[in-house]
Amino acid sequence: MSTFMAPAIDVVIPVYNAPELSKRCIDSVVMHLGSSIRMIYIQDDASGSETRAMLEGLLYPQVNVYHAPNNQGYGRSVNDAIARSDADWVLVLNSDIEVLGNFLPLLCTAMAADPKLVVINPTEGDMLNAKANRYLCQSGGYVTTYRFRGYAFLIRRTVFQAMGGFDPQFGRGYYEDTDLGRRLTNQGWRMGVHPDAIIRHETGASFGRGKAYQELVKRNRALYLSRYPLARQNVLVVSGACTLDDLPLKLVNSLEQVMRQGGRLHWLTPTRLPVLSCLQMRNSEIDLRVLLELMLRGWSREDKRLTEVWLLPAAPAWVRALLKLFVLMRRLEVRAWEATSF
Repeated sequence: MSTFMAPAIDVVIPVYNAPELSKRCIDSVVMHLGSSIRMIYIQDDASGSETRAMLEGLLYPQVNVYHAPNNQGYGRSVNDAIARSDADWVLVLNSDIEVLGNFLPLLCTAMAADPKLVVINPTEGDMLNAKANRYLCQSGGYVTTYRFRGYAFLIRRTVFQAMGGFDPQFGRGYYEDTDLGRRLTNQGWRMGVHPDAIIRHETGASFGRGKAYQELVKRNRALYLSRYPLARQNVLVVSGACTLDDLPLKLVNSLEQVMRQGGRLHWLTPTRLPVLSCLQMRNSEIDLRVLLELMLRGWSREDKRLTEVWLLPAAPAWVRALLKLFVLMRRLEVRAWEATSF
């Protein structure tokens, strides 16, 4: 494996309270990544006195702490910190991340192998690793994703800044990363997740999962979907026994386009597909329980509801009959791909 490293990598860690987790994150970065990075920019987003004292007590020479006078939120904090860096690539970590080992060589190898790969995430625990063999690995060992997640990512700094960074309209957080991902994809850049680069993530340590979190998510989801209405696409694909390699190019491109626009695919097949193209493609064996779950999902959240049904050749007759009734009830679009197209 290539040991290529970018000439300069800085780390950015936005911090808002949670002093114990924040210190754990900083300590783990120094311990495991210290020899691979240049500077660590800590952006303190107007935290309380306990967190401020912890940050002031750090003695690491690589650490640069900036105390913002007002709480700006995640997006603005990251934008400001990256603006103080002149590194080639920047690694951004939530303060509730714990680094478990030096994963940077894996991410850097992927970035070096694919000049159009603009951002790459490590993996949270064993979330992806257990099923990584189902996804097509690209040059450099990464798996394609069309959804940028901001919990931990390595990004080309000049591209981040040329895109204007995270949009401050998303305020204190949530969906600013997804929004940037759409903009990057629309500009022809690629995004990835590396299944072998493992970190630990304590989700929601700053905002928690209470009412404030729910309101932020609801507001910013609505803003995101107003900008990218095609991201509401949730397509159910039903087929007989076939794989990605069996599909005509036109259909493959149509599937990829749904995901590229921010939508999701759930493909039902008689047996599990051996290879999936990216993380937004899901696959299950045809089963009544699974089918009913997909048909009923999203009653409380419109953006999770099925929007289209695609029927491929050899889809079981009983599934076609059940879906015909469902489609009439929900007034969904149906696309039937003819066997002559295969």
